[in-house]
Amino acid sequence: MEPRSSPGKALALLLLVIGSVIFAFPFLWLVSTSLKPNEQATAMPPRWIPKAYSAPVGGERVPVVKDHEIRSPSVIVRLTDGPRRGETVLIGREDCVDGKARIPVAGRTVWMPAEHVKDVLPGWWYVVEKRAGLADLQIETSARWDVVPADQIEERIAPAWANYPEAIRYMDAARTASGVQETSRWPVFFVYLRNTLTVCVLGVVGTLFSCSLAAYSLSKIPWRGRGVLFAVTLATMMVPFPVLMVPLYGVFKTLGWIGTLKPLWVPAFLGSGFNIFLMRQFFLTIPKDLTEAARIDGCSELGIFLRVVLPLSRPVLAVVALFHFLFAWNDFMQPLLYLTRQDTFTLSLGLQFYQSQQGGTDWSHLMAASTMVVVPIIVLFFFTQKTFIKGIATTGLKG
Repeated sequence: MEPRSSPGKALALLLLVIGSVIFAFPFLWLVSTSLKPNEQATAMPPRWIPKAYSAPVGGERVPVVKDHEIRSPSVIVRLTDGPRRGETVLIGREDCVDGKARIPVAGRTVWMPAEHVKDVLPGWWYVVEKRAGLADLQIETSARWDVVPADQIEERIAPAWANYPEAIRYMDAARTASGVQETSRWPVFFVYLRNTLTVCVLGVVGTLFSCSLAAYSLSKIPWRGRGVLFAVTLATMMVPFPVLMVPLYGVFKTLGWIGTLKPLWVPAFLGSGFNIFLMRQFFLTIPKDLTEAARIDGCSELGIFLRVVLPLSRPVLAVVALFHFLFAWNDFMQPLLYLTRQDTFTLSLGLQFYQSQQGGTDWSHLMAASTMVVVPIIVLFFFTQKTFIKGIATTGLKG
């Protein structure tokens, strides 16, 4: 076969780059949003780079939130009479006539005595002094504001790294607000992390233990009916989980496991069709001469499995372990079904609980928490990708 031409290589490289950008886009947006102030997380048009702004308010330059751009000629007036005397208001220019301002009050407009403060031109920005209590632009009545020309607003790139510790702190606040008593001195995020790691690690151990034994039996030990049993094992892969939810819930309830982590990791010790299939196909690539020689030397089947097959099967063991770890880490449906107490929640369920406790979704902190959940998986795959690809590439190639 002739080597691919340079234009063909360039086109393939271009398609790969475009595909990589498309697949990386959601993660990049997740990280970008996690580093923004909350008012920028929902800004339209969307902004990729988090920024901080400062502008003159009340005669001094202070950090501000850019609320909105003025689109029509307006005016700032100060009310000189009535219950709102002394209040400064931004109104349209047509609403200020002969020392009076038309002000909306209780669903209707009322003319009030007012003095002119400043004319506002289209293109100016309404800015509010940035304070800790101004999340989501819920402006406090005591917050200072002004309308300034765009050239008076200074901006700089400023990632909001504080969103990450604040996300952890807000998880604790949401937990306390729900009436749950504190049972650990650790932040609740780390309680969720501990539960998730417990489920993942025990599930990986159970999967490797049960699936490797079953796959060895189906690939290396000749016995009557193993082909039929293997077909039945593959058939279990076609049964969707929703079909099993109700019966499994009944079983676990009878065992008294509802509200504990056991339903999430104990079934891993009973094997799974896909992992057994994956391991069986890899075990078939191991030459029979090795196992037959060990058998002739008097080695038992368990000895052959432990001393010959497993040492040669590290790639597929790593693949199965990674697959199950990813599944358990990201699983949301089963924790939602079986876990009833917050001190047993996993990270996926904890994120959903955190979001449901917010009156309006606090996107910056939610994305920060989501980033902390996603990054460990990406780091894990980064360090295991060579073994992962090797295990996938050699599975099913019978030697």
